[in-house]
Amino acid sequence: MRTATFANGDSMPLLGLGTWKSAPGEVGAAVREAIRLGYRHIDCASVYGNEPEVGEALRGAIEAGEVKREELWITSKLWCNAHGRENVAAALRRTLSDLGLAWLDLYLIHWPVPIKPGVAFPTSGSDLLPPAQVPLESTWEGMEAAMEAGLTRHIGVSNFSSRKLHDLLAHCRIRPEVNQVERHPLLQQPGLVADCAAEGVHLTAYSPLGSQDRPAALKGADEPVLLENPLIGAIAAEHGCSPAQVLIAWQLQSGISTIPKSVRPARLLENLAAAEITLTPADLERIAALDQQRRLVDGSFWLLEGGPWSLQTLWDET
Repeated sequence: MRTATFANGDSMPLLGLGTWKSAPGEVGAAVREAIRLGYRHIDCASVYGNEPEVGEALRGAIEAGEVKREELWITSKLWCNAHGRENVAAALRRTLSDLGLAWLDLYLIHWPVPIKPGVAFPTSGSDLLPPAQVPLESTWEGMEAAMEAGLTRHIGVSNFSSRKLHDLLAHCRIRPEVNQVERHPLLQQPGLVADCAAEGVHLTAYSPLGSQDRPAALKGADEPVLLENPLIGAIAAEHGCSPAQVLIAWQLQSGISTIPKSVRPARLLENLAAAEITLTPADLERIAALDQQRRLVDGSFWLLEGGPWSLQTLWDET
């Protein structure tokens, strides 16, 4: 398995298991089976609402001797209602309690969008805090303090544009080491990929298979189905593999970690086997031509009447 190596020598497997949208009663069994198959990177978040069940699976695997804690890479994320320096450690401690862990390997700011404490998800613009009221530098100071307290070994961000990343880099003592963003052949983000590489910030791709199972409210009327893309299907046929494996192999071959979600044992095994597939330069060139700058998780749920956000201010794109 390819890995990303950080300055302190820690290594993160490039292929992990995503847990967004994994239902209660299913996610624990999926995590346990993934570990049995050889997965060592599990991506979590408090807002997914399933960290206690993930934690039970982790404890079960460790207690059964299937894996050691030190062999696992566990990521979680700070939800938007815990922005601000004074709120980070408490939120992280709740996640650690839910997961039954003493520390995380990686903790990310989930979105650069502060919302009011106590609000699980905003329903009106008044639930959103103006960015100037809770600047990202303040939240990052809390992330740095949590790392220095030993609650997490690494810290990073998620859904950050190049501009937001550079602004944060100008104000931090400990640099973010990861930026987790949506990335797939329809949204390849070459500028962000290059900027992160230049700054030594590793990229993790979420929704690598197109996230067809995401909530209907997050889908557009002309929704593309990435797994049914004819070119991806043709490349898969040429390699004797599935379209999902092509999409995963493409990320890994780019040196980008990725976290496809599944709760089905056969699909978990199939996704893991994608790490053994090598795409040709011609394959990569054909996939590069698919870029449409098409976001499938476009963040429009943050655009509430009376709120401070627009798609332009969220993504810093013209």
